[in-house]
Amino acid sequence: MYRLVAMDLDDTLLTDGLTVTEPTLRALEEAAAMGVRLTLATGRSYRSASRIAESIGLKVPLITFQGSLVKDPADGTVLYERFVPPETARRVIDFCLERGLHVQTYINDRLYAFQDNDKVQSYAALSGIPYTIAADPSRLPEGHHTKLIIIDEPEELDRLAPEVRELAGPDMHVTKSKATFLEVFHKEGTKGDALRFLAAHYGIPMEQTVAIGDAWNDLEMIQAAGLGVAMANAVPALKKVADYVTLSNNEDGVRHVLEKFVLGREIRMQA
Repeated sequence: MYRLVAMDLDDTLLTDGLTVTEPTLRALEEAAAMGVRLTLATGRSYRSASRIAESIGLKVPLITFQGSLVKDPADGTVLYERFVPPETARRVIDFCLERGLHVQTYINDRLYAFQDNDKVQSYAALSGIPYTIAADPSRLPEGHHTKLIIIDEPEELDRLAPEVRELAGPDMHVTKSKATFLEVFHKEGTKGDALRFLAAHYGIPMEQTVAIGDAWNDLEMIQAAGLGVAMANAVPALKKVADYVTLSNNEDGVRHVLEKFVLGREIRMQA
């Protein structure tokens, strides 16, 4: 029944140790052998996500930067792309810098920050990508801003979110990918938008799609998919709207979904 499966990466397909377990890899291989299209749907950059996809043998277009870039690793073709206009990006950057907040941006799949600190260092290490410090925002390279990220304590980001939404304007989307990451990107750059695009690209009805995630930024694709799945470790808001709650990312939750709904083999969930 299900022909397209979109999986978030961090805290979903990846364990806390940033690996994909052997049982999950076997389930992915079996599903792919049946003709099911398996893709990643991640807030990570394409550069970061494509390395993981290659390591686990995924060869279909990847949903990256939330849903702002869908790109085929086979030949580098960009299938879907949305941007933050330069003037909007500059408003958000100026707002953050004036208040001493850490903000960073992606331009042409490259990460730029305005101060070298533990926040950007930790982020780059998690994503496995380099970064560039641009001390003067006016000297950022020309190009499209794919998304901006404000990194701070969860409570501070919750307080800032309404103000950032108003500042960014109605054409932008503001959400969290992690408790400490507040992200700004195009309103048509959500994972839900990208999943609908990719399903149409392959001629697959949305009823035959599965989306699996754990965080606030997975909400739109969980709602869009024929089967929306939240991880056991997902934020409570996501569990409330999901059609199904699987095991955690450290318990082969993605494997359980593939076994139960794609491969047709029931795995007993532990109480």
